[in-house]
Amino acid sequence: MNTSDLIGYFSAFLTTIAFVPQTLHSWKTRDLSGVSLPMYSLFSIGVLGWLSYGIMINSWPIIVANSITLVLACAVLLLKIKHR
Repeated sequence: MNTSDLIGYFSAFLTTIAFVPQTLHSWKTRDLSGVSLPMYSLFSIGVLGWLSYGIMINSWPIIVANSITLVLACAVLLLKIKHR
């Protein structure tokens, strides 16, 4: 593994783990009043784009991070839609 992959994995870990508190809070409380539906919708589409890009260029840091982030963001998005 080279330095750019290490930086990629480290950065991917930090940006992905940042969604865990919001997802857990939303799941536990079902309080999504502070969550913007348009923002999470656009964000989820963007993450799907990054995931597709990572697959096309075969970049595992991008693939792993965006796969996890997409699951977390979509979980919050679905909760927001369900509990409007």
